[in-house]
Amino acid sequence: MRRIGFISTIQRDNARHESGDMASSEPLKSAGPSGQAGSIRIKRVYATPAKSDGRRILVDRLWPRGMSKERARLSEWMKEIAPSEELRNWFHHNPDGWQEFTRRYRSEIARNHDAVAALTEAAGHGAVTLLFASADTEHNNAVVLRDYLEEMTEGRSPAASRTPHRPAENRQEAG
Repeated sequence: MRRIGFISTIQRDNARHESGDMASSEPLKSAGPSGQAGSIRIKRVYATPAKSDGRRILVDRLWPRGMSKERARLSEWMKEIAPSEELRNWFHHNPDGWQEFTRRYRSEIARNHDAVAALTEAAGHGAVTLLFASADTEHNNAVVLRDYLEEMTEGRSPAASRTPHRPAENRQEAG
């Protein structure tokens, strides 16, 4: 696996998308190999696409119900980074299983070197928005994936057993 080096700072703005339908949009700001700043955010695929989304990447295994390809305006669909079918069915968006889901999914992400490298490289070249279909904006795979990538680009070890981050609304301002 090729490791991508990034210098990163976190922008803690807790801003919501204009539509109000954006999950903790706290972006990860990073400077990639080219020196150009990028960010990783999360957003419901059903929210209105915005120019600021940059590359729009669907990170769910299943296509969002009722969503046309035209309306989704995806740059890419990365099914391979989504939770396994077995894990998705086990969790079934039950908040009571959130910590265990997070632990298991982080373990799956850690074994998916190519997809992780592709996402961190994309963020180094501009804004990236990880899209998800779940109505639960705090307990879904995109939250876990964003936090994993954030830790990786900050130079922290994104350990598979690490407990989940608090929702972005509850995070303290950095600095």
